[in-house]
Amino acid sequence: MAKARILSLLYPLLLSALVLNCHCKERKLHVVYMGGRPQEDVSVASKHHAMLHRVLGSASAAKDSLVHSYGRSFNGFAAKLTQEEAARISEMEGVISVNPNRIFKHHTTRSWDFMNVTIDKVGAPQESDVIIGLLDTGVWPEHPSFNDSGFGPPPAKWKGTCMTANFTCNNKIIGARYYNSDNSYYYDDIPSPRDTEGHGTHTASTAAGVEVEASYFGLAKGIARGGVPKSRIAVYKVCWAFGCSSADILKAFDDAIADGVDIISVSLGSDWPDDYFDDPIAIGSFHAMRNGILTSNSAGNSGPFPVTVSNYAPWSLTVAASTIDRKFVARMQLGNGQMFTGITINTFDLNGTSYPLIWGGDAANYTIGSSPDIAKYCITGAMNADIVAGKIVFCEALWDGSGILLANGVGTIMADVLVENPDVAFSWPLPATLISPEDGKSVLEYIRSTENPTATIFYSDEWKDAMAPIVVSFSSRGPSPISPDILKPDITAPGVDILAGWSPLSPSSVYYDDERSTLFNIISGTSMSCPHASGAAAFVKSLHPNWSPAAIKSALMTTAYVMDPRKHEDLEFAYGSGQINPTAARDPGLVFDASETDYINFLCKQGYNTSTLRLVTGDNSTCASTTPGRAWDLNYPSFSLYVEDGQPITGTFTRTVTNVGAANSTYKASLYMPALISVTVEPSVLTFSAIGETQTFTVNVTGPAISQHPITSGAITWTDGTHVVRTPLVVYNYIPGAPYNLDSGESMAPGSTPTFQRSSVYQKIGSIGHRQKHS
Repeated sequence: MAKARILSLLYPLLLSALVLNCHCKERKLHVVYMGGRPQEDVSVASKHHAMLHRVLGSASAAKDSLVHSYGRSFNGFAAKLTQEEAARISEMEGVISVNPNRIFKHHTTRSWDFMNVTIDKVGAPQESDVIIGLLDTGVWPEHPSFNDSGFGPPPAKWKGTCMTANFTCNNKIIGARYYNSDNSYYYDDIPSPRDTEGHGTHTASTAAGVEVEASYFGLAKGIARGGVPKSRIAVYKVCWAFGCSSADILKAFDDAIADGVDIISVSLGSDWPDDYFDDPIAIGSFHAMRNGILTSNSAGNSGPFPVTVSNYAPWSLTVAASTIDRKFVARMQLGNGQMFTGITINTFDLNGTSYPLIWGGDAANYTIGSSPDIAKYCITGAMNADIVAGKIVFCEALWDGSGILLANGVGTIMADVLVENPDVAFSWPLPATLISPEDGKSVLEYIRSTENPTATIFYSDEWKDAMAPIVVSFSSRGPSPISPDILKPDITAPGVDILAGWSPLSPSSVYYDDERSTLFNIISGTSMSCPHASGAAAFVKSLHPNWSPAAIKSALMTTAYVMDPRKHEDLEFAYGSGQINPTAARDPGLVFDASETDYINFLCKQGYNTSTLRLVTGDNSTCASTTPGRAWDLNYPSFSLYVEDGQPITGTFTRTVTNVGAANSTYKASLYMPALISVTVEPSVLTFSAIGETQTFTVNVTGPAISQHPITSGAITWTDGTHVVRTPLVVYNYIPGAPYNLDSGESMAPGSTPTFQRSSVYQKIGSIGHRQKHS
């Protein structure tokens, strides 16, 4: 008995050991990063194969293991390795890092007009030479947004290719590649650059689509177009139904840089903060910057929680999402005449006909173990079809409508206590509207007090939103979880209720099995704001082809529309420098330029040593001559001062501006900051006598100790009477409920779940409808 008892106790441990041993011997995809592109004239693929041959023992095993070779823009490869094999390769000469493959997620036309970018203001002689590379789900090549009528051949600088597997390029879509390291496909995935998800078609047409008549099942009729309609598109399909692989992301960066793109647009990211050397997007965008290419990134959809911003590398542009002056509402009316309005995209017309109205809790399917407490949420399968059929159902949760649809219901009225003030509209597979929790109480009271309750739901109306722009609740907030001295996000752009192109193979609403097909869809996300910024960056690039990535980024940031701070309690941590203003960015007057050397110095000051620095740069860079300290002298177009709780405010920033306006000009500084904090600028007058001339100034910030103060913000503005160059300045020391300690990198409460993993209720619906894609 004693022996049996001992064996019973040991059995779980033995089983765990066997499972662990099995996992250790299982080959999984790893990314081997070897730094910059080799200078010697050798085949990098052959060298990678030889390395694998030495570790795996045979040429055939090496061939089967190797998935990607990176050698066009930087050096490395992706291979299937056991933990032991990965460890052995990590010790080889030239290997900088070996990391397991990771899966990233998407962050998902009135918008360009709202930003005052009209067709007559768009268009430079060089616009058709600008190439935007999009890392996404591919595109639908036959979509009218990508018609190439009037386009000449691709620019001579283009070195890319078109993978013609079920795909044809033209003079608008000049290149297309796809990547799937794990060779893993859902039943409806197509091994091709062709988009079956819709997300990539939406982002590509937002950034660079041509003018086309568009609507979503008759709603939002008008002209849809991208920010730079005459520019070219290069497609890099790295995302599938399951997500986006880090090995594929790096390979796409490698190809895009070598292919000759001008701007890279990346509407995806991680839900968890990584140091720069562990982040494939940060590494890929660093190499892009090194080659003169600006990367535009989505900020993430984990708002409104603080310290959730994604893609925060200072060499890329991080874009939050804000509203435009159009919102979609769907009214519903009860049988007693009461009318309520919900923020919803409803394209079904009941023609004012009233139908029986029930509460979901009264239609519980007891046969499968459901109950009123479950059925009231209208979860799929919890409803009794005999009761629901032919009725409108009131549901106490935001859901995808499938529970009512599959039970033969007519429509749904939803109210969710987690959504008090909806600020983004969703579309559903049946007549639907989302009302406030307070209005929901009135609907439930009517149902319970009326013998034969009825209701109807009206086709959506388009209302003018006079409060726009406002940063939407789901948009991820700053500060940066890694670099508190860099203000993130950088800027905000339209990302709410955006009408743009769509794949006809993708569901047209939040319900994944919605079989209605459409070439245009209205969706929301920082995935949608990112291509607006990418298009704006391409627009600036077309006018100033020789500007550096930092100069283009500076032009977009310093000319942004000032956001109303009264509408945003988290201020710049929501919107950065403000709402993007592409027209003003054409002529910013001054730019804050930065080079690869500046970013290397930044990393060294952040505490990187030579070894960790090379994990990012992949070359022989060194931190030997740099003393770790604050990043206040990185030539960034904003100012961020993190102060430890209870410590006095003190910081000195150094900045250098380059004159890109009038040859002879004088700029004078003006300041805004709450009286508690003192700010001085020296010198406060900058005089230039030539274009390209630079001048340096310092900013000193002082003040008394502050405690538990989330953010105090102000601005420094330079003007010459024609140009206005505005840079925000924030001082902060504590974020209520912050999940991340900016100094230690640990969760604020030991054992607690960081809010990086918490999704807004909008993410819940996005995941229901699009299999974890953050549209």
